[in-house]
Amino acid sequence: MGVKLPTETPTKAKASHRPLDHDILLTMAFRVISPRRIYQEIALQIRSHIENGEFPSGSRLPSERELAQQLKVSRPSVREALIALEVEGLVEVRTGSGVFVCKPQRAFPYHASSEGPLEIMCARISIEGETAAMAARHIRAPQLREMENILETMDPDLNKQGSYLLADRAFHLYIAEAAGNGVLVRIVAELFDARHSPLGMQFERHFENTRTWRQALAEHKLVVKALASRNPESARQAMQRHLRSSHNRLTRQIEGSASTRTS
Repeated sequence: MGVKLPTETPTKAKASHRPLDHDILLTMAFRVISPRRIYQEIALQIRSHIENGEFPSGSRLPSERELAQQLKVSRPSVREALIALEVEGLVEVRTGSGVFVCKPQRAFPYHASSEGPLEIMCARISIEGETAAMAARHIRAPQLREMENILETMDPDLNKQGSYLLADRAFHLYIAEAAGNGVLVRIVAELFDARHSPLGMQFERHFENTRTWRQALAEHKLVVKALASRNPESARQAMQRHLRSSHNRLTRQIEGSASTRTS
């Protein structure tokens, strides 16, 4: 039953206070909603269905396509959410077969609280593209020779994965150093190292292999060629093409990626 307020004839003096009362009401009725990444929202919904028993242990989740259609989101966002849930131990991603519900493997599940690998890669496309353009204006012959040496250590047929990743990091940082801006060196390093988060590592286990390393090495060689031309626009485009291809390799469909993996 509502409370009936007494009525009174409004006056100009009383009316002048109404905007203030309205502001107070808004402050009391609403609170700021903390921002959340799309993949985290998707993971939250799927997690709720699992915890409510709608997807029992051992059951197969709907496909990426079906989830994307129901949630009105992109398939890469769904993929990122599914791999985040795998890191938590709630699901198992079986490449080429689908995603299956399993019991949590740890007492305190991992909850991703930072940017996802796809969002980070999008940032790298913009930042490192401009960094490469700056480097093209300043790079010298000795620096180009050093980059050629780095490329030699990146051959996946000659080196182990650990040395490849170290060389990959050195490659991107060396370009930032050639740009002559210490802030960019720090940012490039932080963005690259973010791939070592639990979610980033899980992405690598699913989608990176000898074949993708060979593709990345070929792209790196094109970046060095563009830098050697001293053409900032060519260097920008070469770096952006490389990182965009890396992004696309991470957004490969889970259900259909079995045939693209190497043994």
